[in-house]
Amino acid sequence: MFERSYKNYVLAFLTAILLFNYVDRIALGVTLQDIKAELHLSDTELGFLTGLAFAMFYAVMGVPLARWADRGNRVSIITITVAIWSVAVALCGAVRAFTQLVAIRIAVAVGEAGCIPPAFSLIADYFKRAERPRALAIYGMGGGLSAVVGYFAAGWLNQYFGWRLTFAVLACPGVVLAVGAWVTIREPRRQGSRIYVDVYQTDDEEAPTALPPIIEVVATLRGIDTFRCLLWCLATMFFFNYGVFQWHPALLMRSYGLSSIEAGMWLSLLCGVGGLIGSLAGGEYSARYAVDDERRQLKFVAIAISSTGMCFLLGCLSHNKAFAFAMFFLSNIGTSTANGPVFSTIQTLVPDRMRATAFSIVYLVSNLVGMGLGPLAVGVLSDGFQRCCGNESLRYALIGVSPGYLLVSWFAWRASRSVTGDLRAARRLVDVPEGATQLMEAGALGNNSQN
Repeated sequence: MFERSYKNYVLAFLTAILLFNYVDRIALGVTLQDIKAELHLSDTELGFLTGLAFAMFYAVMGVPLARWADRGNRVSIITITVAIWSVAVALCGAVRAFTQLVAIRIAVAVGEAGCIPPAFSLIADYFKRAERPRALAIYGMGGGLSAVVGYFAAGWLNQYFGWRLTFAVLACPGVVLAVGAWVTIREPRRQGSRIYVDVYQTDDEEAPTALPPIIEVVATLRGIDTFRCLLWCLATMFFFNYGVFQWHPALLMRSYGLSSIEAGMWLSLLCGVGGLIGSLAGGEYSARYAVDDERRQLKFVAIAISSTGMCFLLGCLSHNKAFAFAMFFLSNIGTSTANGPVFSTIQTLVPDRMRATAFSIVYLVSNLVGMGLGPLAVGVLSDGFQRCCGNESLRYALIGVSPGYLLVSWFAWRASRSVTGDLRAARRLVDVPEGATQLMEAGALGNNSQN
């Protein structure tokens, strides 16, 4: 089995990959204004580029890649897809027309689709149930770190070297990470057994080896009330998050008069540090005060997210820069608390050989609804408000979508009401009595220490 130091190394390396998975999208948001000016694009076209054009392929390609991850070598998948998206990101700086940029963004989407589902599946094999909320919260910190690194680096590079060179420079770390993953990360399936026993398993020898048909996976997931609630929780959260995420730099430039580098520096603080605090808060709360209590974890998420929309709404309404930025900071803390508890709950609910496929389905729906339609909806609203609001049209478009976070909170609360019963039902599927999972995990830990 694997030592704790190596498990932590793998988690840190996967987090670094996630960081640069998001940096590309952050850089696109920072450079939207310059791309719009040089290629003569409308906000609707930019919304399509950052939303539906990217999300459609990102979400759809996630399913076959996740099916591969459920039966194959997840390290190989991560290595190949990281290399693909890195090359495609570099090519973004060479485009001369809108259609070329759309085509290359599709290639980026195909590569980035192979990052998260295999990583989630690997983390579930390296960390036991009680450790997963914290492990996934740390993994989710890749999003916050990407904001710190991405907004600052993209803002600075775009200001002094232009948007084309920005993409070329930000693609380089991905190549290094692809090589590092191939050389240093070990696939647990090659070790001959799983590390930890889950609610769907009674021992290592009984772990399923055949990949279930996707129809069976869908039928299993449809029968879990909590999964359905969390699916729509994430889909609606992605809709509002991506709608805000892609347009936030443009909002700071248009409504608050910031330059590219100033917007990047402020967003690295507001989104980056705020996201890190929120992700850590969600993971630490789950690990300290709600161990193996998914019901309490999801209630915490619902309460945190319910405040997010109000904070962002107050920020957009204010013309006072200090107050607005403080509200944006708090809203990023609220949304990031979901990283550990929500994804950990899904992992615990879903059988091992369905995990990567389950996450690909989550991301298929969430990204088509959220990433696909969120930025596009904000762009259409912004163009619609152009006549009456002029340069402030984007501000009012974002005000219009802010209350939607209450719907996200409602889905998380609904999930908290059914999760305990669904976990009990999962145990009954394999005749595992209440509490046996913890005993088996403790036994696995004892065996690990002896090894």
